[in-house]
Amino acid sequence: MKPAWLLPEYVEDILPPYAWHAELLRRRLLDLFDSYGYELVAPPLMEFLDSLLTGSARDLDLKTFKVVDGLSGRQMGLRADITPQAARIDAHLLNRQGVTRLCYAGPALHTRPAGLMTSREPFQIGAELFGHAGIEADREILELLLTALQTTGLADARVSLGHIGLFRALVQAAGLDAGTERALFKAMKAKDVPELESLTETLADPWKAAFRRLPELYGGPEILSDARRVLPGLPGVVEALDELAALLALRHDIQLAVDLGDLRGFGYHNGAVFAAYTGGQAQAVALGGRYDGAGAIFGRARPATGFSLDLRRILNVLPEPAPRPGILVPSDDDAALKTRIAELRAAGERVIVELSGSTALPQESGCNRRLVQASGTWQILPL
Repeated sequence: MKPAWLLPEYVEDILPPYAWHAELLRRRLLDLFDSYGYELVAPPLMEFLDSLLTGSARDLDLKTFKVVDGLSGRQMGLRADITPQAARIDAHLLNRQGVTRLCYAGPALHTRPAGLMTSREPFQIGAELFGHAGIEADREILELLLTALQTTGLADARVSLGHIGLFRALVQAAGLDAGTERALFKAMKAKDVPELESLTETLADPWKAAFRRLPELYGGPEILSDARRVLPGLPGVVEALDELAALLALRHDIQLAVDLGDLRGFGYHNGAVFAAYTGGQAQAVALGGRYDGAGAIFGRARPATGFSLDLRRILNVLPEPAPRPGILVPSDDDAALKTRIAELRAAGERVIVELSGSTALPQESGCNRRLVQASGTWQILPL
C-alpha cells in the first residue's frame, strides 16, 4: 500500500519559497495585462462537457478529465485549457460589438503530461483579444507576450513564430483529405521527418517539395526570404509570410525567430502562432496565436488572438527564489510593542511572533532580524 502522502504522477505541491514567488509573478503579470486594458475573468474549473469541448476545442478531448455531475447526471469536464472558456465569455456573456480584451489566471488539469518534466496541473495565465482580425491585434498580443516574459525574469527567453494558415493553404492547394491533413499536421508538429516523407511520397510537386521544406525553414528574419523563394506563391502563403514579417518588425530585447514547421499550440489555431522557450527546455513555457471563430458554437464567430504562459514551467527554469526575510518578535502584551508590530506590518514587513515555549529555530521561519527592547524603545537588530 502506497503512503497516504504520495501524490499522483506528474502532480506536485508548490512549496516555500516557490509558492510565494509564483504568487508575486501572478500579480505582476495581471498588473501588466491591466495596464494594456485587459479585463480579468475567472471561469469555473469545470463545465458541462458539451460546452467545454464544442467546436474547435474538441482537440482537447484526450487531455480532459471527465466526471458525472451528481446534480444533473450530465457529463462534466475539468478544463484542460482556459482559452476556449474566454471565447465563450466573449461570445455569449459579454456580447460586445467592438474589441474585447480579457485576461485570466488559474489552474488547468491534463489527463497526461505534455512531457517528461511537465505537470498535469499547469497554472495558466494569459490574455485574449477578441473582435479584431487585423495584424495590429497580433502585434499587440505578441508585444504583450514579450513584455510578460521579461516581467517573469527569464534571462534567455526566445520566441518562435509560425503560421498555421501557411500550412493549411498548402493542404488545400494539394487537395489533401482531412485524414491526411491531420496525420501531416501531427508529423510536422512532432518534427517527425521520416513520417513526413512517407506521407508526402505520393504527392506531386510542388506540394511534395513544399511540405518537406517546411521543417528546414527556421532561423532569423532571412528565413522569410528563403520561404518566398522555395514555396509556391499561393495567396495564403504570401499573406502568411507578410504577416510574419510584420510581427518580426517588433523591436524588443527578447529574441524572435521563425520556424515554419513549428505547429505548436492546440488545433484551434488558424493564423500566426507563437511559442516561447527558455533554458534549453524542449517544452514551451508559453503558447499562443490567432484562433478566429472559436466562439461560433456559442453564437458569434469573432476574430481572436491571444496567449497563455504556464507559471509552473517558468518556476522550474528560474533560479531558486530567496526566502522572504522576517522579523522575530517576543510574545508580549506591551502596548508599545503592539504599536511597533502594526507599523512594521503596515510598511510591508513580515513580523512573526515567537510563541511561548516554542522550540522552532528563527531560520526556519525565515527571520533574519529580531525586535528587542533597548533604552525604552523597541529596536530591530540582526540575528
